[in-house]
Amino acid sequence: MDEDVLSRYISNPNGNIFVLTNLPEVVKGTLFSRYSRSDKSLKELLLTEFLSNKDLGILDGNVNKEKAEEFYERVLIGYGDDSVAELAFIHVGIENVSNIATKALEDARIGISPLEKSTRYVYFDKKEGGKYKYYREPRIMEKFGEEYEEVMDFLFDTYSNLIKPLNDYLKEKFPREEGVSERAYNSAIKAKTCDVLRGLLPASTLTNLGLAGNGRAFEYLIIKLRASPLKELNEIAEKMHDEIRKVLPKFVKRAFSKHGDMWVEFFKKERELFTKFSSLNSTGNGEFVKLVKVKGSEDDVIAGIIYAFSSLSYEEALSIAEKMSKDEKVDLIRTYFSFRKNRRHKPHRAFELISYTFDIIANFGAYRDLQRHRILTQMRQNLTVDLGYDMPEEISEIGEEKTWKEAMERSAELYYKIRKELPYEAQYVVPFAYRVRFLFHLNLREAFHLCELRSSEQGHPDYRRIAIKIADEIKKVHPIIGDMKFVNRKKVSLERINAEVRIDKKIEELKKKYGSSLN
Repeated sequence: MDEDVLSRYISNPNGNIFVLTNLPEVVKGTLFSRYSRSDKSLKELLLTEFLSNKDLGILDGNVNKEKAEEFYERVLIGYGDDSVAELAFIHVGIENVSNIATKALEDARIGISPLEKSTRYVYFDKKEGGKYKYYREPRIMEKFGEEYEEVMDFLFDTYSNLIKPLNDYLKEKFPREEGVSERAYNSAIKAKTCDVLRGLLPASTLTNLGLAGNGRAFEYLIIKLRASPLKELNEIAEKMHDEIRKVLPKFVKRAFSKHGDMWVEFFKKERELFTKFSSLNSTGNGEFVKLVKVKGSEDDVIAGIIYAFSSLSYEEALSIAEKMSKDEKVDLIRTYFSFRKNRRHKPHRAFELISYTFDIIANFGAYRDLQRHRILTQMRQNLTVDLGYDMPEEISEIGEEKTWKEAMERSAELYYKIRKELPYEAQYVVPFAYRVRFLFHLNLREAFHLCELRSSEQGHPDYRRIAIKIADEIKKVHPIIGDMKFVNRKKVSLERINAEVRIDKKIEELKKKYGSSLN
């Protein structure tokens, strides 16, 4: 009987490794927190304390949320709120928010995984109710509404009007090769068209994203959104809190409590303290990727490898590394690297013992892609038009430089007008083509991941250039351990074509597996 009951909630009732199924998140979180301080197995706990509790209503298939929350609070006594809140997982959908908002929502490094609607595979030319989909910021609309809509509409009109001529031009420039399916070819051309034109999209562009994460991370995210000077983020915080409370009220309860208020006040005071620096402007644009600081040496990495595979102290391992000749070091690292057959074979953790700080200037579109590398330390300055903009070569090739320039200049003119009164809100006006300055501080292991992934042939040319430059700068200072052999430095024309051809092969494999009716 017990096994029959358990099989409804545990994937393998008789095994030592299993997955929980058909249980609400609050029950899973409570079960795991109770599990950590009990000598019973998880299965015993589930049977004796959860399924047998008629008030919870789990066996009836209609869980009493109120009772579940009460049970959670009783179990919580003696546990740390923060750690227990990591045991419940939530999926949150967020729609029709700006690209200013998505960058704030995706900034969490640990505990939340985001996935955003792509500017590469979707055209942003559709209207809803006769209006383009961009965020109409209330404070901007109150003071600059008519001009704001004129400029935003012009950006979207320009984007929409260039889709067909650019698409036609790319088909002439990159004719379909023999053996490439029409589906793969059209997908690659569309991706290229989107890549070129995305610079026209303003940061106010509305998009959708999904967030999957634990209760603790969401609570902290909501608090940070509450502390933002932007009304849009404040409203997202309230709405997100309301929706999560319907499923896991206790896991985010502190976001709008005295505890949350304290953190909100801290973030606001922090921002106020440093406003004195906001008037300081750089004397020039600088290099697009500049290595400004290196911490650690090649000996540190070699010592780390010796340490991991010996019983020596790190100090002893470092002494051995420092006494090795250059040829011995080269031989050791080359031998180790020979085991790596592709970029997914990650270097050893010893490569985390050395770090680099890069000051980077790139267009906002490229930053949006690179922000996904959340484990490294990154700090972005506010989005402005001060650093100028980029223009894809394809825009020149189709003779639309003047159109692109007009779009950028009209945006800049409005930006400066709004910034005088609303410095934070002015960011909504800025197109993706404008450059932004940001800092990347990362260890060598993460640099391998970033550079080898983001230089791959299907990558956007803007961030490929940055990834290759980072790899080149690291190799200059550390030629032995910084040789990233899977960095792709080849010039690529139609970035997505080979990836799309591989997708065709996968589709054919799936058709063989599941039948030819698969679409």
